[in-house]
Amino acid sequence: MAASKCTRLSEALTGQLLESVDSVLFDCDGVIWRGDQAIPGAPEVINTLKKHGKRVFFVTNNSTKTRKMYADKLGKLGFNATEEEVFGTAYCSAIYLKNVCKVEGKVYLIGSNAMRQELEKMGVQPLGVGPDPISGVQIDWANVPLDQEVQAVLVGFDEHFSYMKLNRALQYLCNPHCQFVGTNTDTRLPLEGGKAVPGTGCLLRAVETAAQRQAQVVGKPSNFMFDCMASQFGLNPDRCLMIGDRLDTDIMLGSNCGLKTLLTLTGVSTVADAEANQKSDCPHRQRMVPDYYIDSIADILPALEA
Repeated sequence: MAASKCTRLSEALTGQLLESVDSVLFDCDGVIWRGDQAIPGAPEVINTLKKHGKRVFFVTNNSTKTRKMYADKLGKLGFNATEEEVFGTAYCSAIYLKNVCKVEGKVYLIGSNAMRQELEKMGVQPLGVGPDPISGVQIDWANVPLDQEVQAVLVGFDEHFSYMKLNRALQYLCNPHCQFVGTNTDTRLPLEGGKAVPGTGCLLRAVETAAQRQAQVVGKPSNFMFDCMASQFGLNPDRCLMIGDRLDTDIMLGSNCGLKTLLTLTGVSTVADAEANQKSDCPHRQRMVPDYYIDSIADILPALEA
């Protein structure tokens, strides 16, 4: 195996690496697809891994889709995938609120319809999806009506995020017994052509700032997403490979959980980013150095077919 971290993955090393793992965890956007187009060769890689007896999971910080929506997209793009193999932050947040926070009442949700659906499947009642227009004056905002059954605030991606939603979250979180959970801290969502839009992390930071509280974050690089998979499927971290395009989420998740890590260069992070982290004396940055890197996930296909 690699003598040092951040090693380019050759065909020979690929064979050794795949022999050393039973399960492969894939980030989605920038790794197996871009937007609505599969990365060339990605479906063949995943389907061949499964033919070789490897377990495959899809791990995403995107909270705008349910597991079923992801499974449907994977199928349309040619991937052999099931709903049970998808672990997104909408689903994992619902598990967190139910099993860790022990929420039995309602949740004030800054988030998507997909998050609402996953919460309801878990038996948690969400409030707040959709627009919340502002009215009245400041004293009215400070005394906005609150549902006394709300036991937690959950913040994910919300295209209807507004001042009134921020205010309502603050008022709930003034109660120290109200729990505070965020899906992820990604601040920017990269788009084609070098463009980007604000990510969930911007919304979460706004709520944290207003409430003067820090959220419990469920998504990558938090261990919780891997813990969900490990508990459901009995995964051994030593026999797992995390493949992603972002050093600060995917690779750090792998480092935090003791997984082998592979950076693909079809998304956000670059080899230069990884090498800069490797040269740093900062322990936090050292956890953002992959074991291996590869131009595209399709490059492991020759070793799979050998």
